[in-house]
Amino acid sequence: MRIFDPHIHMTSRTTDDYRAMSDAGVRALVEPAFWLGQPRTSPGTFYDYFDALLGWEPYRAAQYGIAHHCAIALNPKEANDPRCRPVLGELPRYLVKDGVVAVGEIGYDAMTPAEDDALAAQLQLAAEHGLPALVHTPHRDKLTGLRRTVDVVRESGLPADRVLLDHLNETTVEFALDSGCWLGFSVYPDTKMDEDRMVALLTTYGTERVLVNSAADWGRSDPLKTRRVGDAMLAAGFSAADVDRVLWRNPVDFYGLSGRLRLDLPTAGTAAGALHEGNSVLRGGE
Repeated sequence: MRIFDPHIHMTSRTTDDYRAMSDAGVRALVEPAFWLGQPRTSPGTFYDYFDALLGWEPYRAAQYGIAHHCAIALNPKEANDPRCRPVLGELPRYLVKDGVVAVGEIGYDAMTPAEDDALAAQLQLAAEHGLPALVHTPHRDKLTGLRRTVDVVRESGLPADRVLLDHLNETTVEFALDSGCWLGFSVYPDTKMDEDRMVALLTTYGTERVLVNSAADWGRSDPLKTRRVGDAMLAAGFSAADVDRVLWRNPVDFYGLSGRLRLDLPTAGTAAGALHEGNSVLRGGE
């Protein structure tokens, strides 16, 4: 089973997680920029974070044969903080980097006017840079937030088929399906979806344009949830081709819209040696 986790926050995870993911079949991932858990004090902290997503995390992942890509953005929660707003003006210099395969995660948290502005501006940046967009749907009042999100997408210069609506569930799946966007589901302990609910949705709605992610981060989460969904699909009677579509081909097709996917890393057993020289370069400050 080959797995592409389309939304996971490896900055929050240990190297042991990379090893476990590799053993479970994860061969590629996308790490979207997100809230690190406490208020930032200046825009400069974002730039250090973005640099790590483009340099340090791909190096860590490659040691275990995992191709690491990222999405860059000002996330919805921090769009409300005036100290963070200057980040919007600096995004273009990051969106041209080879490792960036989407603008994200963007969208809504509390559905404020500041979030409206940030979402519209970043959808426009995605259109201008030829990138797809990863959109976070709010944790509260999800259907209202999704409707508002889709309205903003339709008003933007970015076609719906270049947008991934994430953190969907049973209350939002039909509206999201009708929008023409891609559908993202986070399988996460205690909140969001679980394996059985995900299999039930796939049974009802099929596997087209559906991406499943672990959204693993600094909270109680599990970076192997993608594998658990694949196993649950097989146990429920889905074919190996169905599993491959959901866990590999759909993420490749969506993020492949960027033209920047790199999926030809060495296997986990050879990557560490091959990257020894690269590690020296990283320590040298480049």
